[in-house]
Amino acid sequence: MKVVVDYDVCASNAVCMGIVPEVFEVRDDGFLYLLEEHPDESLRDLLRQAVNSCPTGAITLVDED
Repeated sequence: MKVVVDYDVCASNAVCMGIVPEVFEVRDDGFLYLLEEHPDESLRDLLRQAVNSCPTGAITLVDED
């Protein structure tokens, strides 16, 4: 699985970071950083929650074979 963030749409509001801090981080510069583009499968449910909670719809999960 791959996490994709559309940075043109992202508002860096840190909702995703609150749900999955292992994958997302909003730093002191006010921008969102993707810490793990290919996170462990055990985080899938939390990542889905982050995708669904993102107010701008900037996050997508892509299943890779």
